[in-house]
Amino acid sequence: MSGVKCTNSKHKLKISAALMAVLLSMTGCGSTKYDMPYSTTDSVSSFQLLNVANKETVEPFAADLCVAAKDVPASGISMPDVGAAALFDTKSLDTLYAKNVHNQMNPASLTKVMTALVALKYGSPDDVYEASENVKITESGAVLCGLKPGDKMTLDQALHILLMYSANDVAILIAEGVSGGSVDDFVTMMNEEAAKIGATNCHFLNPNGLTQEGHYVTAYDLYLIFQEALQYKLFNEIIQTSSYNTVYMDANGADKPLEIENTNLYLRGAYEMPSNVTVVGGKTGTTSAAGHCLILLSRSSSGTPYISVILKDDSREKLYGDMTALLEIAK
Repeated sequence: MSGVKCTNSKHKLKISAALMAVLLSMTGCGSTKYDMPYSTTDSVSSFQLLNVANKETVEPFAADLCVAAKDVPASGISMPDVGAAALFDTKSLDTLYAKNVHNQMNPASLTKVMTALVALKYGSPDDVYEASENVKITESGAVLCGLKPGDKMTLDQALHILLMYSANDVAILIAEGVSGGSVDDFVTMMNEEAAKIGATNCHFLNPNGLTQEGHYVTAYDLYLIFQEALQYKLFNEIIQTSSYNTVYMDANGADKPLEIENTNLYLRGAYEMPSNVTVVGGKTGTTSAAGHCLILLSRSSSGTPYISVILKDDSREKLYGDMTALLEIAK
């Protein structure tokens, strides 16, 4: 089976001296790095800039990324009821399977990977955040930690609860804490950071993924976001933790103990891992609009890393069955 391989570092894109001059004139500095968002269609994106006659080169944006410009089938894999799915070999940069990876879809709590990425970039694990009135979420079925106005916890604690338990009130706490008090400002940061890493086909309106018209992402953009988050040691540690106990404080300084389990049922042993890989960790997401969603980091016995994602599956049981089948094609 042959996958689709991304551009690698040996394939640099040539641009003309004239185009280079235009780029340099934008800042007057020849050492500035230009991050051109990834696009499979835009003729001036880093992926699509093609050779014109000169020896000046720039590194393509997708040099170290898997690329899937269209669906990539795989023998034995059929997912007619899944909204989108993909499997990426992040060592060889092969796309082993891709279905609807550029379709804009509701991500549910997979949104929280982007929330964590922004928090890890702009916050410090020891920062202490205080809950405002905005942590009161009344949407039916929303997973909550039970934060009350005035409660305090560190960013480290909040990220564990966000990524493992998927608490929507904690997403608000993080957003206001990192941004200096404004959820809207934090959402702006989410969209700006997404664009910087090439995730230009998504749009965030909140930090928790609760259903909102105009809040969407693609399976491919989720791969880019997840891949970037994996660059942070704390993110890696959290997503592979099966259970977590902590104590935070209420408004009066009294202890509030909390014990949670990871929503990733592979880690809890509720579903058997594929025989050919070990599931390291990931993020789950479920709403009525988004269906059942899951993104994972897995490794083969030889250490080869894979990122897999499924969006809008019909049920929890089917989600894990489809994910297992997808991972079983890993080399």
